[in-house]
Order: sequence, then structure tokens, then C-alpha cells
Amino acid sequence: MGAVSPRNRLNAASAWTVTEGDTGPSESSAKTIRDYVASPPPQPALRPAKPGPGPVTVTSRWQTLPHMNRPLRWTLIAASLLATGLAAGLAGLWLATSRTPWVGERSDLRYTDVQRVMEIARTHDPRRAQPGHVTAVGLTERDLDLLLNHAAHRALGARMRVQLERGSAVLQFSAEWPANRLGRWVNVDVRLRETAGLPQVLSWRVGRLPLPTALAAPLLHLALARSFPGADTHVLDDVVQHVLFFDDQLNVVYTLKEDTAARLLSSLTPADDRERLRAYSDRLVVLAGTNPALGTVTLPQLISPMFELARQRSAQGGDAAKENRAAILTLAAFATGRSLGAVVPAAKLWPQPRQMHVTLQGRDDFTQHFLVSAALVTEGTTPLANAIGLYKEVADSRGGSGFSFNDMAANRAGTRFGELALRDPERLQALLAGGVREDALVPNMADLPEFMTAAEFARRYGGVGGAGYIRMQADIERRVGDLPLYR
Repeated sequence: MGAVSPRNRLNAASAWTVTEGDTGPSESSAKTIRDYVASPPPQPALRPAKPGPGPVTVTSRWQTLPHMNRPLRWTLIAASLLATGLAAGLAGLWLATSRTPWVGERSDLRYTDVQRVMEIARTHDPRRAQPGHVTAVGLTERDLDLLLNHAAHRALGARMRVQLERGSAVLQFSAEWPANRLGRWVNVDVRLRETAGLPQVLSWRVGRLPLPTALAAPLLHLALARSFPGADTHVLDDVVQHVLFFDDQLNVVYTLKEDTAARLLSSLTPADDRERLRAYSDRLVVLAGTNPALGTVTLPQLISPMFELARQRSAQGGDAAKENRAAILTLAAFATGRSLGAVVPAAKLWPQPRQMHVTLQGRDDFTQHFLVSAALVTEGTTPLANAIGLYKEVADSRGGSGFSFNDMAANRAGTRFGELALRDPERLQALLAGGVREDALVPNMADLPEFMTAAEFARRYGGVGGAGYIRMQADIERRVGDLPLYR
């Protein structure tokens, strides 16, 4: 091959095909070409372009994807997929979230609602049912609202409601997210239709985002498993045989088995909650002691060391609100003479504390009202606790001890205590752990009317909702609100 002139070499260089390993044009590569043009012919001769049909043309790997360096090509593909996924995810979040809830806060609970649900619960208590017996229970739309809203609040701090029609039902759920630019609320709408067995999901959506119906059942079980770790989330599938929808009413046909009650109760109390309750039950065993001569104890004598334990466990990484809830529930069961085994089957095998009278202002009924109301708030909602407290007093006026405004005051103080236990758990632990006086927990209640029959209550105060009743309710609210603990 003869010598090649600089101009011819430049023309030859322009006809090269870029091969695997080139990195594209840069200042250094341009200098290399200029040096080559000015230099003697390289040895060996120029490498020819890869053979191929048609004339050889200048190409570059940064122009078309097939000619790119393989690692770079896959990097760009991965980046494109990631960007697409992020865009789809943000779009999904935007569609799924809302600025307002679909389900509002329940504030219209009445004591008659509680009366109705408690009657149903007593009639269909699984601990008293006959295994293998086919049973049906009817629930109104309002009954279901109360039960489902309580369950949603207990598990997720959320709200829930139901709308019943013949042959179908609509469930709506609203849960609050941390503040963000997309929307603070996640709203779910599920539409069900009646079948020959269990209801079938017709459609469901999260906010404005419709989802495949095939995902509904698996995601429901996943949500239950996350809300109640270790719970038997399939227990209702094994028990419920048929669900029928009517206007404003739902009928459930079910058959209980030998182990249904234990499975249901265990599902309502996850393993970590059982561990907490065991810790406070064991502390109560120590506090109650073994001396039968000590038959009475004041609530401050128990509540301070129990919340000291809550403070210690929270400092070791425990959830402060859940620690407070366990302490309150253990104290409520003890003060009312109940065993935790009634709600936690495993607790029947734990060491049991010696029974004692636990008093506030010299009375054990005040303690019971206070602690039960606090426990209801930590397990449910404030409206529910207030409704149950009022139900108890109305029931007493119709054949029990009579309607008592001082019991209502103890109820209200307990409700505020339960709210504080969840809203500001560490502060409550710090205030109680070092000791607390009775008058810090409840106001003076000695002068409030009590033991009234239904007729006397109606005559003096106009019954529930009467002008006199509302005045007394405001007085109780003022007394409780004046306590520094609840400010």
C-alpha cells in the first residue's frame, strides 16, 4: 500500500465506523484526530469499517440506541423505567388522596344506641353459644355504623360507615395521613352485592383511583393482619355462612365452632398487646400483695406505680400510648372485679392479683366509673365512652341504684384522663409516676345529686336533654375542666 497524504488520511478517518469501546466526541478525541492527520501513516494500516450493505457512513453510538455502549444503554433504560414508575406512583397518590374525609366524625351517639348493641352482644356472646347451632342476627344500619366505626378507630384510628340497600351495601372508610401537598385523607369506597354465601365486591376505589376487584379480598386480609399482628384473620370466613342485605338492615347467618370464642378473643388482642397486659398484670399482683387485712386501697396508690412502669417501658422503646392503654385496662378490670381472662383467654393462666376495693373519695363506684370510661376512650372513642356512661346511669334510674350526677362526673373525668393518655402519653406518665392526689384526678363530687329514680330525674331535670340536665352537664364539664391535669 502506498503512502497516504494527510488529506486522504483525513478522508479515510471520516469514513470510519465507531466501534465498541468508543466514548463519543470530546476535546481529547478531537486532538487525537488532528495529531493523526499531521503524523506519518500509522502501522499497521487503517482498520477498515465493519462490512455491511451499502456505502460506509459516519455513525456514532450516542446517536441511536442499538449502537450504544451496552452498560450505558441499560442505564438509560433503567432510568426511563424508574422515571415512568415514579410518575405513575405520584399520579396514583394524587388520585388516591383527598383534602377532605368522606366519613365525618361521629358525634350523634345516643345511650339508646349503646343499649341496643349491648343487648345484641349479650344475646350472641360466642362464649355462651352452642357449637354447631345455626344462628341469625339482625343489625340495623345504625348498629353497623357504631360497630364498624369503633373497629376502624381501634385498629387504625380511622372512621367508617355503611349504607344498606336491598341486595347491596356500600362501605366507606376515611383515614388521616400526615400533612402533605397531595392530600391529608385516604378515602376508600367499597360496593358489595349479596350472593348465595358471602358478599362479593362489585367495585372499589381509593379516592379517585379505581382498583381491580380481585385485589379486594387479599388486601383486606393484609390490612387486618397489619392492624392485628398474629390475629386469626380468617375466623369470620369459617363462621359466617350467609349475609343478606335489606333496606336499613343486614342479617348474618352463622355457625360457631368449639374454638370460635377463643379465636375471636385472641384476634381482638394481638400478641404484643398480650405481652403488655401481662407486664401490668404481674405488677398489680405485687402491688395487691398477700395481706388479707389490706382490703382497701385508693386509686392513687395503684395508678402511680402502674404509670411508673409505663414510663420505664416507654423509655425502653415501647409505644407510650399503648403502654398507657394497657395500664388503664388492667386497672379497670381489677377495680371492677373482672379477670383479664374474660377478654384475653391466655390471661386465665397468669398469676391473679388478690381482689381489693379500689376507692376514689372513699367510694369504689367512683373508681369504677372513672377507669371504665378511661378504658373505653383508649379502646374506642370519646363519644362512645360518653354514650356508654349515660346508658349506665339511665339503666340505673330504671331499676338500679338510680341516676347519679356524681357518677357522670366520674365518667367525664375518666374520659378526659383517657384522652390525655393517648394525646400526650409521656406527659401523663411523668405527672403520675412521682405520685398523684385524688383531687388531681377527679373534682369534688359530694354535692352532686344521686340515686334518683327515672320519675324523679324527669321531674327535677327534664330527663336526658332537658334544660336542668344540660345545666348540670355544663357544671360537671366546668369542674373537670378546672383540674390542672386536664387543661
